[in-house]
Amino acid sequence: MMPYTEDTLFQQTTAEYLEKELGWESVYAYKNETFGPEGTLGRASDREVVLVRPLREKLVELNPDLPVEAYDDAVRQIVATVASQTLLATNREKYDLIKNGVQVTFRNADGERARQRLRVLISVTLSGNCIR
Repeated sequence: MMPYTEDTLFQQTTAEYLEKELGWESVYAYKNETFGPEGTLGRASDREVVLVRPLREKLVELNPDLPVEAYDDAVRQIVATVASQTLLATNREKYDLIKNGVQVTFRNADGERARQRLRVLISVTLSGNCIR
């Protein structure tokens, strides 16, 4: 008989549903995660809430052929927090970046400064996005 725990009643059931119904990738890392750049999720510790490795991969996929500095700038903006900012303000700012894209500045192939808004999501729908 399966034990009645939060894990079996909610987490595993939800993960299975999201995988089967929406095609999402699910990673169960609780107490099983290996930390480091080549680890399970690429995090240094469980205090990192943004999974930078898949974020960067998706930025490159959705916004191809840009210099590395453009992707670095987008990741920095998404991950960075301001100590003096309230949690509510931070959440609103990050939501806007993810929903509407991240405005980055970089040098183009001609060496000129360029600005571009990088997409983070395929769309605001549920399919095709990486949620872990």
